[in-house]
Amino acid sequence: ITSLYGAFGKYLHDNKISLDEVEQVMLTGVGSAYIDERIYGLPTSKSEEFVADGLGARYESKLERMIVVSMGTGTSLVKCDGKEIKHIGGIGIGGGTLAGLSRIMLKTDDIKQIVNLAKNGDVSKINLLIGDISAKPLPGLPMNATASLFSNAKANASREDIAMGLIWMVLQSIGSATILSSLESGIKDFVMIGNLTLLPQCREVFPAMEKLYGVRFRIPKYSEFCTAIGAALDYKNKTELS
Repeated sequence: ITSLYGAFGKYLHDNKISLDEVEQVMLTGVGSAYIDERIYGLPTSKSEEFVADGLGARYESKLERMIVVSMGTGTSLVKCDGKEIKHIGGIGIGGGTLAGLSRIMLKTDDIKQIVNLAKNGDVSKINLLIGDISAKPLPGLPMNATASLFSNAKANASREDIAMGLIWMVLQSIGSATILSSLESGIKDFVMIGNLTLLPQCREVFPAMEKLYGVRFRIPKYSEFCTAIGAALDYKNKTELS
């Protein structure tokens, strides 16, 4: 709660916004369950997180039919089909996984340091590829496709290679779960939101999966703010209906 007030106050100060200019404060996410008061005395209400994810991603991507992949501490999957927004599942792998494993294996959870280490890493020294176990491509699987995450790691693997391997493991796991969640739906567009979309390795991992599976991973311009944008749209929609 203290961090909420601090962050909100700093945002208002940095952007030179006075309290009387704020019409409404919208809260969303699991942390909003702890808040049952007006923030700084302002009108305050809540937006259900998965609805906010869907509304924000739909607004930013301009798509009507998609699966929204919210990559936070873990990962949630929300199907949007026209006006229908439905939470369809998720996996317990996300930014929290990357931070926790990095603390154990790299002795840091500083995401900037992890990303910088990974820039000099070689993922082929960590992951086992199809080319490592087969003399020729398998049906639907090229030689550079991942056969097993971390199976090629050696005991003396460099910190750079480990960092790269961890990021790839998290992103590939999220990508695979998303593709599996779309089966039978006919949906081929996946809109990625959340802070993990800022990882530069997204530009390596997801295009490779697009080519392999014939799908489209889309990262909107304001991907890290989509849930907040959706919460604002949720308030706007409710206001127009009332």
